Order: sequence, then C-alpha cells, then structure tokens
Amino acid sequence: MSATLHIGLVVNPLAGLGGSLGLKGSDGQALRDRLAGLTAGQRHRALDRVERALRPLARAAAAVNFSTWGGDMGEEALAGLGLPYSVLGQVAGGTSAAADTRDAVVALREAGVDLILFAGGDGTARDIFDVVGSSLPVLGIPAGVKMHSGVFAVSPEAAGELLLQLVRGGLVGLTAREVRDIDEEAFRHDRVRSRFYGEMLVPGEGRYLQHTKVGGRESPELVADDIADWLVEHMEPGRTYLVGPGSTTAAIMAKLGLPNTLLGVDAVRDGELLASDADEARLLDVIATAPGGAAIVVTVIGGQGHIFGRGNQQFSPRVIRGVGLDNIIVVAAKSKVAALEGRPLLVDTNDPDLDRELCGWHTVITGYDDKILYRVATIE
Repeated sequence: MSATLHIGLVVNPLAGLGGSLGLKGSDGQALRDRLAGLTAGQRHRALDRVERALRPLARAAAAVNFSTWGGDMGEEALAGLGLPYSVLGQVAGGTSAAADTRDAVVALREAGVDLILFAGGDGTARDIFDVVGSSLPVLGIPAGVKMHSGVFAVSPEAAGELLLQLVRGGLVGLTAREVRDIDEEAFRHDRVRSRFYGEMLVPGEGRYLQHTKVGGRESPELVADDIADWLVEHMEPGRTYLVGPGSTTAAIMAKLGLPNTLLGVDAVRDGELLASDADEARLLDVIATAPGGAAIVVTVIGGQGHIFGRGNQQFSPRVIRGVGLDNIIVVAAKSKVAALEGRPLLVDTNDPDLDRELCGWHTVITGYDDKILYRVATIE
C-alpha cells in the first residue's frame, strides 16, 4: 500500500457514442458499423468527460497515482493532465470490446489499486462488476447512454470533487449501490427490461452523524452499539477475531455476551472466548490453531489517530503479519475521525517496513452498515 491514493482508471471509448446516433445505447455491432461516420469530437466524448472529472485532482497531484490501460482506454486522457500514471497493458488491436474492459480491471485489481474509476454506462458497470463484485470500491464517470445503475457520480465534475475530498481526508462514506442494465434490443423496440445484476461499493459524500443523532451531537455509546451490531452480525463462522482495547471494541464483546479486557486483547471464535488479556505469545498460539483464519479488530485512539502502536502493542509485527494485512478491521465513530481534521490514521508498530506496508487507504466501519474510506500513514 502507499500513502498516495492509487486509482485504477479504465475508459470505454465507445461509451455514449450511440446516443447521438439514436441507437439507444452503445453496445453491439450497430455502433461499430457506424464509427467511421463519427467526427473526431464525437469519438472523444468519453475521453472529454474523463478529463473534466480529473482536472480537480491536478490540485492534489502529489497525493494520487494512476494505473490504467493504453491508448483511448485511459492513457490518452491522463497524458495531458500532469497526473502520475503507469500503463499496465493495451488493446491488442482495433476497437476495444467488453473483454478488454474486463482484462484491464483484472490487471488493475492485481496491481493493488485502492479504487476503480471508470467511464462508461451500465454495460461497462456490468463488465467491472463481473470482475470485482463488491471486493473493491468503484466510481463511475457518467459517459454512457444508459445509466440506470447507482454507481455513477451525478456529473464528471462531481466525480472529480468527490475524489479530491477523499485525498484531502474528508469523511467519504462507502455504500453498496445497484448495478442495473436495460436490454438495448428490447429498448429499441420501446420495451424497457431492467435487470438487477448485483451491488458494488461506491464512495459517496460523507453524511456526518448519518445513523445516530442525540440533540444534534453524536452519542458515542449508541454509535459503538451500532458498530457492534453490524460486526457481530457479519462475523464469519470458524473465523477467530482478536479484539483490541478500547470502549468501541468493548461494545463488540458486550454484544457477544463475553467478558472484556478494556485495556487488553481478547480472542473469540463462534461466540466463545478463547483467550482473555492475551499477550503476543498467546496471540501467536491462537493464530497458529485458527481453523478459519483470523482477523484483528482495532479502533482509533482519540486525538492521536493511532490504530497500532499505542496501547495495543500485543499486536506485534509478528501477530499482524500472522493474521495478514488484508484481515484488519478498523472501527471508529465518525466524530473521532472528523476530529483529526483530515490528518491520517497512524501506525507505529516498531517495524518500519510493516508500517509502510500498512499505509494506504482503509475501510473504517463507522456505524451499522456505514463505512468510510480513510488514509492510513506513518510519520517518518
């Protein structure tokens, strides 16, 4: 992971071209047959909209990095904007197709991007869903003819401002939004057949105090209870959870009906307490015998922003690596994150290499079915 926001950009260069031709969409051979008759301006519709979306990020170029596909699938839009990028591949020849979009997204996912930014319509959204499902945040730049899915920003500029808010440390929520598509052939015969394909995680403008308000102020107790409800409902059978210190994590133990070590680490699996106030050696033993893998649950130290290295040194580098960097669950009230005023969450594990690996963008559970995407960093 990196302290910069690593964005994977993929553009469907045909998106929206069918609209001006009355084709009710941009899928299929009909558009390809008419490409030769389009002007240069018409053919660049999607790329123009990508450039509009990315201009705001020029103000924060040092905080972003792009990976993309060659030519008009992303490289062309980034080339003149002064934003750092690398090209992972390109279309073998001719006009790109849905398979090229899927190939690009596979490569972007394998490159470890934090978010997939795409330009297209519902068909492009479906192609991306086929690859990432809900495993990776995505954001659509609206460029297609059909855009019935909920994964698109309201305009290219809105997409850019949302990304800018994210890199500046704003409270940007992650929500599950529908991927839908309409049968173009039926639509051309005035029959609307909309189909639900699934949901993808989409960053949306943070709604401070979205779930819990008490006199206009957030109630820490009710927020902790919301977080505990959500996490306990989504605990996986057979998986071992190492629950770190703090009042927010204590609510999780209370929800499980288990005794809690407020300033220590407890290990639980399938509703049973495996270890109480465990030290590093005990945690390593628990991990070694965890049949369904393990996860670490940590919260944010108020004011400081640390998630590792302050009051939870039991989560040593050996323990963190044993669990796996992809198995860290961060929970915190939005008010606690907002109090950082855009400063990142911090890690200080006494292993500089591990600290650097932990840096990047991480999902933080902030309520019941409520999440934000926030930056993790280390001070060197």
